[in-house]
Amino acid sequence: MNLPDHPGQRADLDCLIVGGGPAGLTAALYLARFRRSCLVVDAGCSRASLIPRSRNYPGFPPGISGNDLLARLREQARGYGAELLDGRVERIEPHALGFRVAFDGQSRIARRVILATGIEDELPTMDDPQAAIARGHLRLCAICDGYEVDGDNVAVYGEAECAIGHAAFLRTFSDRVTVIAPGGDQPARDAALQLARHYDIHLLFDDVERLHPLDDGIEVSTRGGARHRFDILYPCLGARMRSEVARALGAACDESGALLVDAHQQTSIPGLYALGDVVAGLKQMSVAIGHAAQGATAVHNSLEANPWQPAAGPVSAASRTR
Repeated sequence: MNLPDHPGQRADLDCLIVGGGPAGLTAALYLARFRRSCLVVDAGCSRASLIPRSRNYPGFPPGISGNDLLARLREQARGYGAELLDGRVERIEPHALGFRVAFDGQSRIARRVILATGIEDELPTMDDPQAAIARGHLRLCAICDGYEVDGDNVAVYGEAECAIGHAAFLRTFSDRVTVIAPGGDQPARDAALQLARHYDIHLLFDDVERLHPLDDGIEVSTRGGARHRFDILYPCLGARMRSEVARALGAACDESGALLVDAHQQTSIPGLYALGDVVAGLKQMSVAIGHAAQGATAVHNSLEANPWQPAAGPVSAASRTR
């Protein structure tokens, strides 16, 4: 059990959570139920919001859209007293009581900070990629939705070395898989060719001129003048880790920018925790929620005990059942 570092002084919050996706909102739910004061500052760019319908999330047999899931999580976290604000965190600075977090012209002093900022996928250049995502023709995660491919004509678009691995995974779900890999060095092309023969994957090394969304798929036009139509296209163009504010503090990360954490989700900066896609590992909502349970519990245990005190006046039945 840890004692207060600065007796008589009080921070604004026990914990500020940066990011309102599944990881951040689950952490807020846990901390609020631990009767810790917590605030979620959300920039509104959760990767989960792009999911038209996930059938890979436990407990929803018909599936659930990313936005519906986020709405349920927000309602649940608020119901236990977590505060949620829209805003973008610009800076986190060390403070005697923990951290000063600046966002949208204001700041809060938080004893602990949780980063659940996620990643930003690199999308291909095309008209309205978000609409193609919503229709299910442009997809970002074969682990999440590969099962629904079910024999469709699928393309993986990106550098040969990365795209061929994704294509081999998708062969589990279709016998019509194509890798579109413009550019790249010869060793990567040779390795892709070898794997393509093994997995019966078609390869296109032509440079792409245009990706055109259709009502029932995506058309790929190459600079050689050929046109190819696919039911589904998976871009494999990389992603940006939203770890800048942590790296500015000196938090350790890997070569991709993913934050390195210990078994309790704490970064190399004491009191700074990280969850979900911004951490190295499998990019899945179920994994992010496991991180949140681990990290939020660690935050609670890192603070001094907060013994329960009876409320003044009558206690409602609703509060007894929480």
